[in-house]
Amino acid sequence: MKKDIHPNWYADATVTCVSCGTVWQTGATTPELQTEICANCHPFYTGQQRIVDTEGRVDTFLKRLRVRDEIQAKREADRKALTPLDLPLAELGLSKRHLNILAENDMTVVQDVLDKLANEGDQGLAFPGLGRQALSEIKRSLRQRGYELPEGETEETTE
Repeated sequence: MKKDIHPNWYADATVTCVSCGTVWQTGATTPELQTEICANCHPFYTGQQRIVDTEGRVDTFLKRLRVRDEIQAKREADRKALTPLDLPLAELGLSKRHLNILAENDMTVVQDVLDKLANEGDQGLAFPGLGRQALSEIKRSLRQRGYELPEGETEETTE
């Protein structure tokens, strides 16, 4: 056997559990040891259900969940701000001719158009001078602003 290649042996090394503070003696190659969990506090041995989190992973995960919830709430608030039902149709970027036809038929806000589409479908907007292209333009503008249109007849899109 070669000389001076083996580490020193400490027959009375002190082991300390960081979680519960238990201290005991054992043999080791270092005089002091620290462990993150021991048989006195490990859930397998104690029968208690608890989360063993030594690196803050649970806290990091919970923080990510909170951030996700905040982002979702902000997106929902932004979506609601973008889609008010009392929004004037002029703000949708429709042509002046189409706006005049809708105004002549007592439709000045988005709610009026959505109600007509929900109750009567595409036929609710079948006014003289308002063709399929205009109807398609109105629906496209509403969708771009985030409004959910009722299911009805499918229109042809020219995008």
